[in-house]
Amino acid sequence: MTVSDSRAAEAMCPYRLVLEHVTSRWGVLVLIELLEGPHRFSELRRAVGRVGRSVSEKMLTQTLQTLERDGLVHRDAKPVIPPRVDYSLTPLGREAAERIRGLAEWTRERMTDVERARQAYDENRTARQEARALPSRAS
Repeated sequence: MTVSDSRAAEAMCPYRLVLEHVTSRWGVLVLIELLEGPHRFSELRRAVGRVGRSVSEKMLTQTLQTLERDGLVHRDAKPVIPPRVDYSLTPLGREAAERIRGLAEWTRERMTDVERARQAYDENRTARQEARALPSRAS
């Protein structure tokens, strides 16, 4: 969601909107990466890309603008040639990022349990679908 698109949604449910920003696909990765320290745009893009699929410049820009507007990210543009822009977490952003990192760590630690639950669900669902299909075959 871009900064301009978010204003109408913000008026309806501001808490949910911030939660969407923080937990978005790229928001999570940006916040966790910035916990390590300030990054330039290109450094941040490479770092986020190492975790999974690479993020486009457009999506990273939108994500950073949204997190900056929410007060979670600080953008420091230095008046040098070539231009240098560093991104870092604000105190509010650091607090959010630490909580998000905790959830990410929990996910990594419990992935085996999640995979087991998924497998059991899929097996049960397949068995239920097969059981429903049996009476129609008998007709």
